[in-house]
Amino acid sequence: MKIKRLNVRLSDRRYYKLQSYAATSDKTITQLLEDWIDSLSEPKKIQGD
Repeated sequence: MKIKRLNVRLSDRRYYKLQSYAATSDKTITQLLEDWIDSLSEPKKIQGD
C-alpha cells in the first residue's frame, strides 16, 4: 500500500482536543482519521461516469 501524506490546518484548540481524544482512546490521530474515513459511505456514482 502506498502511503499518502495529508496536511490539515487546525486551530490550536481543535488540535489539542483531537490530540487529547486520541490519547484517551489509546489511538493515534492517524488511526482516528482512518477510522472516520472508513466510516463514510461510498460516494454515489454520477450518471454518465
